[in-house]
Amino acid sequence: MSLFVTFEGIEGSGKSTHLRRLAAHLRNGGHDVLETHEPGGTGLGTAIRRLLLADASDAPTGRAELFLYCADRAQHVAEVVRPALAVGRIVLCDRFSDSTIAYQGYGRALDIAVVRRLDACARDGLMPRQTFLLDCPVSEGLRRVHRRTGAADRLEREDAAFHERIRSGFLTLAAAEPERFTVVDSTRPAETVAAEVARRMDQLLAGAS
Repeated sequence: MSLFVTFEGIEGSGKSTHLRRLAAHLRNGGHDVLETHEPGGTGLGTAIRRLLLADASDAPTGRAELFLYCADRAQHVAEVVRPALAVGRIVLCDRFSDSTIAYQGYGRALDIAVVRRLDACARDGLMPRQTFLLDCPVSEGLRRVHRRTGAADRLEREDAAFHERIRSGFLTLAAAEPERFTVVDSTRPAETVAAEVARRMDQLLAGAS
């Protein structure tokens, strides 16, 4: 069965980890799963990702950043997501439209109505059936980012106030669409979080069968 599921959250929230864990759970249950991500889920997207995460001296403006994310999404939907759904796969995507609204709308303080219009054009009517919002305090997310090996990227190096606005934006989006969002407290042990995500996904699949 085809199903589009997204993972969202601030930097260091654990969304990438729990997407991989859910993919393994679904494959163990016999499902055909595609794991993908934004930005960078296509060849074009990889080039756009490099532009988006470039050093501050070459950083795009907030509006240019928005256009780049939307270009990445338009290509990703057309080249990767829709073809996979068309052949009955479950698509798990690390970031999608909600990240654009949270980061560029709330974080960059761009006009949210404009952000939504551009995003709607980029995703061409596609919406996730389920969105897992991995939520944790900004201080914890940034602590996890700084604990990783390798240098933090441009967005990870933004100040705490930027990340607080993003977290608030995500929670606002989730409150407005409780039927689509599952908000998961990701400060708990990874096994507990993974079990909650898997349980919700199993419920969703049972209801769709």
